[in-house]
Amino acid sequence: MKKDSKLNILVTGGAGYIGSHVVKQLIEYTNHNITIIDNLSTGHQSTIDKLYEILGDSTQKLKFIKADLSKFDIINDIFENNSFDAIIHFAASIVVPESVDNPLKYYMNNTVNTTNLIKIANKYNVNKIIFSSTAAVYGEPTVKDIKEDITLAPINPYGWSKRMSEQVIQDTAFANNDFKYVIFRYFNVAGADVLNRIGQSFPNATHLIKIASQTALGQRDKMAIYGDTYNTPDGTCIRDYIHIDDLAFSHIMALEYLEDNNSNIFNVGYGKGYSVTEVINTMKKVSGVDFKVDNESKRAGDPAILISNNKKLNEAWDNMNNSKLKDKRSKLFEYDDLELICKTALDWERKLNEDLS
Repeated sequence: MKKDSKLNILVTGGAGYIGSHVVKQLIEYTNHNITIIDNLSTGHQSTIDKLYEILGDSTQKLKFIKADLSKFDIINDIFENNSFDAIIHFAASIVVPESVDNPLKYYMNNTVNTTNLIKIANKYNVNKIIFSSTAAVYGEPTVKDIKEDITLAPINPYGWSKRMSEQVIQDTAFANNDFKYVIFRYFNVAGADVLNRIGQSFPNATHLIKIASQTALGQRDKMAIYGDTYNTPDGTCIRDYIHIDDLAFSHIMALEYLEDNNSNIFNVGYGKGYSVTEVINTMKKVSGVDFKVDNESKRAGDPAILISNNKKLNEAWDNMNNSKLKDKRSKLFEYDDLELICKTALDWERKLNEDLS
């Protein structure tokens, strides 16, 4: 692959929240052709329709295939009938409490399906993958400065399913010198497209900022804080929240990064944290609504503090001196602002409300 060539990119889970924002930016920042595979279990056809609208009259091609990664024969046929240069892999189950209650779902949908995807990619000589992992692989770290090389100790099946998938990818690269990867360990992703075209559309999402925005708009009578006795300043969990458009851009960067660099693992976050209470108060501020919040018991598998050390990713971006992406975007992270994150989430939730009315 050459940096300036038009590539054929496969995006699994491209109709979902994160996947759709990455596809949007592939359209905005590159000329690559894009194929989306999604079973629409949490993604939406309306999101696919909006992506075609954003594509407009571009010479890029966008193709959507409704398929489930667990249907191995179908996935094999898709690879056989298409020529892919790289995979960006999002499709997964992501709800921590559900993973505790139903671990087999997570090991099958996340680890087994990823393993088969890698197997088929190797079969058809698709040698680059960007993998959507999670800070949950760190478990509950004993250090506040969470670097990529600290000991991995997941505390729930979701984290373990991603950790095992990471190992599959790393072992494959060790055995196949042509195979390269970027593994992104996400911290908490929130907000919506700053132009309010796409966002988090799954109605039963468990993300704090989406729930807060729904409550501010009266779609929920109240929301809950799950635990206020953690070892944090206000007793509620602290997380590193990153705007979805900044997280998405990291994937566009990664495609170019793999042209001139070896495989790598990166944290993706802003390197600072906000407590659940701080997030709720910020949503109350941007919405102007003092909505009701109850205190509930702690949920299984929730660590007290997760904040990224993002130095490695920032240095990788700084070292990409010849990147044409820098002609289009001066900074890796442009939307590092909790109020902006909450406002874009609220605006998107309001739009969804209006579309349904």
